[in-house]
Amino acid sequence: MKRRNFLKKATVSGLSIVAVNSLLSCDTVANPAKQSIVPIKTAIIPIVIATWRVSNATAKAWEVLQDNGSSLDAVEQGCRLEEADVSNQSVGKGGLPDRDGNVTLDACIMNKEGNYGAVTSVQNITHVVSLARKVMEETPHVILTGNGAEKFAYEQGFEKENLLTDNAKKAWEIWKETAQYKPIINIENHDTIGMLAIDKKGDIAGACTTSGLSYKMAGRVGDSAIIGSGLFIDNEVGGATATGMGEEVLKTVASFLIVELMRQGKSPQEACEAAVKRVVKGSGERYKDFQVGFIALNKAGETGSYCIHEWFNYQIATENKNKNYKSNYYNKA
Repeated sequence: MKRRNFLKKATVSGLSIVAVNSLLSCDTVANPAKQSIVPIKTAIIPIVIATWRVSNATAKAWEVLQDNGSSLDAVEQGCRLEEADVSNQSVGKGGLPDRDGNVTLDACIMNKEGNYGAVTSVQNITHVVSLARKVMEETPHVILTGNGAEKFAYEQGFEKENLLTDNAKKAWEIWKETAQYKPIINIENHDTIGMLAIDKKGDIAGACTTSGLSYKMAGRVGDSAIIGSGLFIDNEVGGATATGMGEEVLKTVASFLIVELMRQGKSPQEACEAAVKRVVKGSGERYKDFQVGFIALNKAGETGSYCIHEWFNYQIATENKNKNYKSNYYNKA
């Protein structure tokens, strides 16, 4: 999962959805008209969707749902799988460190009742999505951060682990030799595993987990752990989650925006597209320098997803009067 090359390559894998097993793409292609695009309209439940091609994680969540597990258990177990995968350098153990060489993790989780738990800037704990759930269920608080969150983790029986793998350390050492030691938007990895699920009872839950912007300034927190930005659930309406440049998502409180648009009658796809347009409008010409994407689902099991590069491709197609291009971009497996 070479996130660094998101903007540099002509085709980049994007968002994944499992309604048993199908995929979405957020590819930037030379000829957008060649994309095979089929909107998904379904009331099938249970369902789980996630950002990026995390087939093992969605398969694990699907297994929980098929065994009559709750949507909350499903998203937690799915995210835990990615947190333990050291080959994924944007989530959990093996994630790329900050500028000082420390791996710090953010995560949040939200249940069907609208309860929410989150942790930020956590070191030495792999399964921060589970720690976020503990914050939600075992404390009177919503967010714990840094040393306080780590102390709480040990009190709850979490094990201390070194999160900086040899591969991540080597990547950091190479970065120090070639990169400017100051914040530069979008030259580093900044992707999140966000997951939404509906269980057999029709209840929705969601979770996010990330190691954040790689080589970030110490103490930086993105959107992933912030309610309404990286994740929002309303069990009467639906849920949404984000991936990409967290600073831009935070400015628009985008996940909350998507859910509210669905409440007003928009489909998940329409709501995701509207949120991307809001991000683009607020960023001016800077939208060309970063990536942001959203996924969403509603109570009917309908799903949607959209990203800035999909919007950009649509503008190109429109300018070229390519009438065969569709703005939805589900690639059904």
